[in-house]
Amino acid sequence: MPTLPREQPESSPATPHEARRMAESFGVDAQRYDRARPGYPDALVTRIVTGSPGPDMLDVGTGTGIAARQFQAAGCTVLGIEPDARMADFARARGLQVEVATFEAWRAADRTFDAVIAAQSWHWVEPVTGVVKAARVLRPGGRLAIFGHVYEPPIEVAEPFAAAYRRAAPDSPLNGQPARRPLDLYQAAYAKCADTIRETEQFNAPEQWRFDWEQSYTRAQWLDLLPTTGGLTQLRPDQLARILDEVGDAIDSLGGRFTMNYTTLAATAARVGTS
Repeated sequence: MPTLPREQPESSPATPHEARRMAESFGVDAQRYDRARPGYPDALVTRIVTGSPGPDMLDVGTGTGIAARQFQAAGCTVLGIEPDARMADFARARGLQVEVATFEAWRAADRTFDAVIAAQSWHWVEPVTGVVKAARVLRPGGRLAIFGHVYEPPIEVAEPFAAAYRRAAPDSPLNGQPARRPLDLYQAAYAKCADTIRETEQFNAPEQWRFDWEQSYTRAQWLDLLPTTGGLTQLRPDQLARILDEVGDAIDSLGGRFTMNYTTLAATAARVGTS
């Protein structure tokens, strides 16, 4: 992920699920978010679908529906839960059923599902409450799948970004982080998710999955994505412009494009019981 902010769960003195201001900032430009953010590996989608007892999916923190549309294309029926009405409206306009609520406050009534998925969103959910509620709305054998991307730009892009952010937003609490972070940090965070799932005793032994892939970005494509990340959605326009100019110069020095190495991590488990 770009240096600021981290949108994968991680060990931190903060409590990410309480950082509502950042969580609700992604809907500022839902169209850009949907256009610029990457989708998820087909192999991940297939593995979740084939590892679930049926096609009914609940997507927690569906956002604009990037993951949900992939599961729809795989033959699933998807209900999205999204606290930001702007994101929910965008997803609905693209054919998704979405209810506006946080997962903790959402009322399932008597509805149950074959899978509960959370794509790049579980770090906004109170972890224990979320796992217990997922177990409650899953059918026996139903699958909980928490997943997200780790994407650190090459150092030639990451370092100028970190320096530009420090200059443009010197008072930001997100300053002071290294330009890039090791994958082990994120793997440990997903291991912690797996431990939380295990400790509820409502799921079979959790698994951790990993999918490695890459994507090429032009200057324009990367500068389109950067403003959708949490540390930048809350900046003033002049601050954002300064950062984008400096990052753009760094990409120009690489010939106007670069290749991003992505890793998509997942913590997943099936609810105890059989259908």
